[in-house]
Amino acid sequence: MIRYTLRCAKGHDFESWFQSAAAFDALQAGGHVACSLCGETSVTKALMAPAVAQGQDRPALAQPQSEIEVAMAALRRQVEENSEYVGLGFAAEARAMHDGDSPARAIYGEARPDEARKLLEDGIPVAPLPFLPRPKAN
Repeated sequence: MIRYTLRCAKGHDFESWFQSAAAFDALQAGGHVACSLCGETSVTKALMAPAVAQGQDRPALAQPQSEIEVAMAALRRQVEENSEYVGLGFAAEARAMHDGDSPARAIYGEARPDEARKLLEDGIPVAPLPFLPRPKAN
């Protein structure tokens, strides 16, 4: 794995991990690398220098660094405080609620793409969340 500091054509700096330098090159050539702030796909590697943080010089990783990160943190709080995490059983629980076999309530969890697609095809309203559930987050 390799981490690059990237810069989009609009001047936003952001970081992303790639399997290898070749993987980054292939993804960039295919237009699959986009700015995490604005979505711009014209992205280049920014000048990087190794940084060794010690003691109080370490960045506060839990603190949001941009308006988007603040909004994402607020969304995560809203979802976690007002719904039940059902884990890998999300698709089954959503279907059971829809069929009336389980009490209706706000839930969130994890589903494979094919499971989510089948729920939508069957008229069961679901939507992806733009973050990993806490049990999966690093």
